[in-house]
Amino acid sequence: MGNNKEKELIFEMSKKGRVAYSLSECDVPEVALDSVFPAEYLRQTPAELPEVSELDLMRHYTELSNRNIGIDTTFYPLGSCTMKYNPKINEDVARYAGFAKIHPYQAEDTLQGALQVLYDLQTELCEITGMDEVSLQPAAGAQGEWTALMMIRAYHESRGENRKQVIVPDTAHGTNPASVAVAGLDTVTISSDEQGNVNLDELRKAVGPNTAALMLTNPSTLGLFEENIVEIAKIVHEAGGMLYYDGANTNAILGITRPGDMGFDVVHLNMHKTFTGPHGGGGPGAGPIGCKKELVPFLPRPKVVKDGETYRLDYDIPQSIGRVKAYYGNFGILLRTFVYIRANGPVGLRRVSEEAVLNANYMMRKLAPHYDLAYDRVCKHEFVLSGRRQKKLGVRTLDIAKRLLDFGYHPPTIYFPLIVDECMMIEPTETESKETMDKFIDVLIEIAKEVEENPAIVQEAPHTTVVSRLDEVTAARKPILRYRKTLQEQAALQEEGSNVNEGVNV
Repeated sequence: MGNNKEKELIFEMSKKGRVAYSLSECDVPEVALDSVFPAEYLRQTPAELPEVSELDLMRHYTELSNRNIGIDTTFYPLGSCTMKYNPKINEDVARYAGFAKIHPYQAEDTLQGALQVLYDLQTELCEITGMDEVSLQPAAGAQGEWTALMMIRAYHESRGENRKQVIVPDTAHGTNPASVAVAGLDTVTISSDEQGNVNLDELRKAVGPNTAALMLTNPSTLGLFEENIVEIAKIVHEAGGMLYYDGANTNAILGITRPGDMGFDVVHLNMHKTFTGPHGGGGPGAGPIGCKKELVPFLPRPKVVKDGETYRLDYDIPQSIGRVKAYYGNFGILLRTFVYIRANGPVGLRRVSEEAVLNANYMMRKLAPHYDLAYDRVCKHEFVLSGRRQKKLGVRTLDIAKRLLDFGYHPPTIYFPLIVDECMMIEPTETESKETMDKFIDVLIEIAKEVEENPAIVQEAPHTTVVSRLDEVTAARKPILRYRKTLQEQAALQEEGSNVNEGVNV
C-alpha cells in the first residue's frame, strides 16, 4: 500500500535473447507435433513469450507478491470465508517426507501411516459433527454440498421416491442453489423472519411429498444461530425429507454443539475455514462429508477402514454414488486438519469457537453506534452491519470497502447476504488480538466520520493503492485476459526494428 509506482508488465521488460532458464540437451528424439495433433489445433506462429533474465524474473514476481494482502501480512476480516491464521506446524508436518513423497497408488502396505491418519481423521470428524460415518473425498465445500445432495437423491430413489425439491433459505451461500442444480434437483427458496431465523410458516407450506431436503447453514450467513432448529428438523423429517448442514460456519460451534445433535442427517465441512489450511488462490481444498446411518450406504467409495491393526481402502460399497474425487481426497489438506485437531484437542477446539464468538460480539458492539445493525442479537463468529445511514449521505458500502484499502486492510465481505441492504459482513476469527481488532474498529469509525464530514474522500477511494478505483462494470463485461500489442505498436516496432516487446497495461 502507499506505492503508486507503475509496474511494468513482464512483456514490457523483455529483451530479445535473455533467458531465465538453462535446460540440458534433449536426449530423446524430437517428434513432429503435426504427427500427434491435428493441424487446426497447432499454433501457426511461434508463441510470443517474454525474454528476461532469472534475476529480473525473480524480482518482478517477488515485487508483485509483496503487493498482495494475505492473512500472514494483515488483518483479513472477510466474513463467511473465515480467513484465520494457519499454524505453521501444520505446514511443517505436511512436508514430512513420509507424507509429502508418497503416491496414492503405492501398495497399501507401504501407506499404513497415511491411511491411519485418514482413518483417525474420519473418526474425529464423526465425533465433532455427531455423524455416524465420514467421507474425506470431496475437494471443497461446494463439492461436499453436491456429494451430499447426490447421496440424498440416491437415498430417496432407493425407497422408490422421486423427490426433486430442495428448500434453501434466502440467507444461503450461493453455492447451495448451484449445487442443487448440478445434482439435477430444484430449488425452493424461503424467506427469513424478522429475527433472521427461518420463517417457520413458509417452511411448513414449502415441505411436502416432493421435498428431498432442506439445506441450512447454522449459524447462518447473518452470523445468527437458528433458534428454532429442533422444530425445523421435525418439520422436514415429518415430511420425509433430509436435513443438510452447510458446515461453512462450523468455526462457531466446535465443542459446543454438533449438527447431529441438532437433527441434521448429513454435513459438509470446509477444512480451510474451520481447521485451517491454505485458503484461496485456486489451491487445493477439502470438503469432507459426514452422515447418519441412513445415508451411509451411499457414501463415495472407496473409504478407509481398519481390519485389526491394518488399514485399507474399501471399494465394496454396492449402493455408493461412486468416486467424486481423484485418488482419495486432497491428502495434504486433510493432514493439516488432522494436525490442527490433535494440537488443539477437545478443550482447545471449544476455545477456538468461544473466542471467535467473543471477538465477533466485541467488534459488533463497538461498531453498532456508527453503522446500523441488521439484527440486534448476540452473534456467533461473524456479524452483519448495514451502511444504510451512510447511503443516505451518498456513500455506498462499496465506497467504504474501497476506503479501507487506503488503511492497508482487505475489506470485509460486502453485499452478502443479499437480504441486508448495503451489507457488510465482518469475521474477526479467534486468532486476532484485541489490539488488532481495536485498530480496525478505529479505522471503520474514522471512515464513518469521513462520510459525515467529507464524503468525497470515501466516494473516490482508494487513494494510496497501486491501482486506483477501477471501472468494475467494464472489467467484468469486457475483460482483457492476455497480453496484446496494439496495432500501432506493432507497426512502430517493425519500422524501427526494435527488439523491445512493448505492451499495453491491462
